[in-house]
Amino acid sequence: MRLGVDIRVLMDNYYSGVSVFTFNLLSSLLKKDKLSTYRFFCNSFKRKKIDLSPENTVQTFYPNKIFNYLLQKTFSYPKLDKIIGGVDLFYSPHINFSSFSSKVKKVITIHDLSFLRYPEFFSQRKNFWHKSVNISKKIKDFDKIIAVSDNTKNDLIELLKISENKIEVVYPGITNNLFLNHNFSPDFLAKKYGISRSYVLYLGTIEPRKNIIGLIKAYNLLRDAGFDHLLVLAGSWGWKTKEIKKEWFKSRYKKDIIFTGYVPSEEKSVFYSQAELFVYPSFYEGFGFPPLEAMYFSLPVISSNVSSLPEVLSDSALLINPDKSGDLFEAMKILLIDQNLKTKLREKGKIRSSFFSWDKTSADYLKIFEKVYGQK
Repeated sequence: MRLGVDIRVLMDNYYSGVSVFTFNLLSSLLKKDKLSTYRFFCNSFKRKKIDLSPENTVQTFYPNKIFNYLLQKTFSYPKLDKIIGGVDLFYSPHINFSSFSSKVKKVITIHDLSFLRYPEFFSQRKNFWHKSVNISKKIKDFDKIIAVSDNTKNDLIELLKISENKIEVVYPGITNNLFLNHNFSPDFLAKKYGISRSYVLYLGTIEPRKNIIGLIKAYNLLRDAGFDHLLVLAGSWGWKTKEIKKEWFKSRYKKDIIFTGYVPSEEKSVFYSQAELFVYPSFYEGFGFPPLEAMYFSLPVISSNVSSLPEVLSDSALLINPDKSGDLFEAMKILLIDQNLKTKLREKGKIRSSFFSWDKTSADYLKIFEKVYGQK
């Protein structure tokens, strides 16, 4: 089987979410699948280093706006499967502007439909991009859709009227390189980030959907109750952050709220391993990598009781209503006091995280590719 893959998401300067997913899935597939021939496509106006199989990658150098809006959307050119030499099946790890020849089989992964559920969480630019892609029309051209959770599958059926028979659910794994021993010094966090005492950790993009404002409000209540922990918010600044910064600046504990900015993947392990507990009160997730990563490091986790999070985390985390900062405060207070509960969640979380491996994920993807390829 000649298999083409769109790796434009790997042109990002910093990997998170979909780009982390794509890199790990393809790395596992390349190790596992010795029978197929893989060809990759990417586009970037500036030449960028290709970390994944550069010898099998075709890179074009159009400005993204020209490639997406003019060539792909308006003229349906070039056909992505043709530009890489022709393939039997083309895989898209994320929705994007793309055009294909009529005969090639196509598979796509949909991570979430947050932009349809909660457009108010996105910037005008992001919403314009989502509308321009026209996902409701484009997605129906694919032979098979892979959803990262039952929650995403249900959203596809409800919001886009996709037939259930066209959708397969395959859970992602959790990031392999987090578990390597990078030999950080004990005072690494204090020296680089000013994290000098016990802390509560959030890790992810700083954006409205992640409920950072609610988390800061809950942290204020925690400090009012006499706890002295820092709040560490680790991750890149995203979009629509003005109100988040306002909430931070007005907090009487703002000096103890640390925004780290982007955290390189090799540093995430030290953040997880030295935190006292992990909080992830997101309003909506298609899957939710960080809570599972935290569980791998035996961190007790507090997360939300909405979207995919109960499905993915099961009973291995304390689940709260993300609309109620008081509930999040109470959950943090309980976990910081109740050592038996903390130990129980550490143990259950560690077991839960072991269910999600890239080896299993890539095996399931390969079965789907082979099945679609074999269909007449």
